[in-house]
Amino acid sequence: MATTFDKIPPARGDEARFCFRLACAMALLLVAGFSFQLAAGRSSFAVPLIYHVHAAVFFGWVVLFLAQTWLAAQGNFQFHRRLGLLAAIWVPAMVIAGTMLTVTAMQRTGGPFFFDANEFLIGNPTGLLAFALTVGAAVMLRRRTDWHRRLMLCAMAGITGPGFGRLLPMPLLIPWSWEISNTIGLGFIAAGMLRDYRHSGRVHPAWFVGVAVTIGWIALGEVVAQTPWAIELTHAVMAGHPGAVRPMEAYLP
Repeated sequence: MATTFDKIPPARGDEARFCFRLACAMALLLVAGFSFQLAAGRSSFAVPLIYHVHAAVFFGWVVLFLAQTWLAAQGNFQFHRRLGLLAAIWVPAMVIAGTMLTVTAMQRTGGPFFFDANEFLIGNPTGLLAFALTVGAAVMLRRRTDWHRRLMLCAMAGITGPGFGRLLPMPLLIPWSWEISNTIGLGFIAAGMLRDYRHSGRVHPAWFVGVAVTIGWIALGEVVAQTPWAIELTHAVMAGHPGAVRPMEAYLP
């Protein structure tokens, strides 16, 4: 997606169109998840400024992602490259805004009650860094369109957890709510694998990289979250704030 230098060799049109359709499916999932929570009265606009900044930055990325996949599907690689320059700014902004929102949520409510507080505090930034690294790898491989577009789709699939988490019955998934909401996005990668196999008889290795990154960051986040350092950090972040009253483990109110 974020292609910023030189020419991108054109890929098969049907592959680019498939990538655009998959991007649309991910975008619709995210919109549906947040819209459902708003319609159900579980979300409100009466929140601190960082929530609105976070929403603008992340949904701005969704729009940019859709625009880039659409441009690639249309073969408009010149504008695709120019628009891709925004990723150099947008991805770091997403990491910063996402981390700031995590801290604010921990202090206000202790984070979602169906997640362990420590796994939410540690796992969110870990996932954002994995997203940023995957986007960076895709940019480095921008001249290899087969790798580039698949890694970008993998990166996007890796941040669909919040969308799924707002549609699934998360309290009923305790104590596996975190793992389920963040791994279910692998279904988008599986769709890409299936498409490759049907068209060429093999699965492109970029999809396996995406799977490994997703499982890897979730596992790493869980391991770090259980360390004494992470638990102390979680207590320190919540100390003196309303979020401090919640238990460390996921619970049912």
